[in-house]
Amino acid sequence: MFQIDRRVFLSASAGCALALGPSGALAQSVDPDELHAPGQLGEKALGSPDAPVTVVEYASFTCPHCATFHNDVFGDFALKYIDSGKVRFIMREYLRNGPDVAVSAVARCAPGDRYFDVIDLYFATQQEWSRASDLRQAILDKAIELGFTEESFDACLSNTALFEAFDANMTRAASFGVTGTPTFFVNGEKHVGALPLSEWDAIIEPLLAAAGH
Repeated sequence: MFQIDRRVFLSASAGCALALGPSGALAQSVDPDELHAPGQLGEKALGSPDAPVTVVEYASFTCPHCATFHNDVFGDFALKYIDSGKVRFIMREYLRNGPDVAVSAVARCAPGDRYFDVIDLYFATQQEWSRASDLRQAILDKAIELGFTEESFDACLSNTALFEAFDANMTRAASFGVTGTPTFFVNGEKHVGALPLSEWDAIIEPLLAAAGH
């Protein structure tokens, strides 16, 4: 079983687990019903539950390619597909190192309606905090911008139940064949890499047409 040691996050390295490449090279399918069932932590999702297409992303907060997708592509993707009711987008943390653990904990400890504000901030400033000589302080400083205090930050990182749920979610990710980031599933079909909007169009538009949208 995957086990998180939250004590290592001060010295853990930050890099991307997966290089960019053609998404089709690693494409495979999993059972959508099993994939879309909420995990132990519950889901953080955007868009209509009735959307004809569901996209699940497994992302690492220290992965440069994940930051590229969220900083450069996701805004247009959301406007075109999520805000229009065509796609439900589910975000799941994939924890490769200590900083990922810490940032994911902050995201999960934030008030429910601020989860995506948290991930937006940490992806937008990834090169700043992930390269800091004092990682704990750098991650804390961003959390304070989001309304945390040092006390609430430390309490979050001491939440045993949260870290047990992270363990369970990583074990579940492995069962779906997730080995790096970013990994996406579109109605159960696996795609890998920081795909540009044109590639998303090629994946999603046929599914929408088949669903009569």
